[in-house]
Amino acid sequence: MQSAAEQPHFSPLPVRVKVSVEAHHLPEYSRPEGQVFAYIVRLENEDDQTWKLLRRCWLVVDGQGRRTEVEGEGVVGQQPLLTPGTVFMYDSFVTVTDTPAQMSGYYTLENAWGEQRQVAVPEFRLVDGSVRLLN
Repeated sequence: MQSAAEQPHFSPLPVRVKVSVEAHHLPEYSRPEGQVFAYIVRLENEDDQTWKLLRRCWLVVDGQGRRTEVEGEGVVGQQPLLTPGTVFMYDSFVTVTDTPAQMSGYYTLENAWGEQRQVAVPEFRLVDGSVRLLN
């Protein structure tokens, strides 16, 4: 367990990094026991500070309500610097047992003064072509 001095300091002020996600079903890689989805994440720094993306935390909820948390350093092996006005994009994938599923989460960012903030990833749906949604 970290001591109080070692724990990150999360500033209460919001950080202006816009996060958007686009997901696509990959039927050619999917099997009945697991549907594969690619997702593209776009982070746009609308803030006047540079932020380093330290960590990610994802919550995946499949069609049966099973929850899986995924946490780790950076994204796709990187801890990118988001300078003011820049955009960082990356793609990744996830496999879910039952659809429709959904994902959401957050990124932990750090500025030059060591202040850490969390930026939410808006919830997005993972729907394969065989699922009909009624609105």
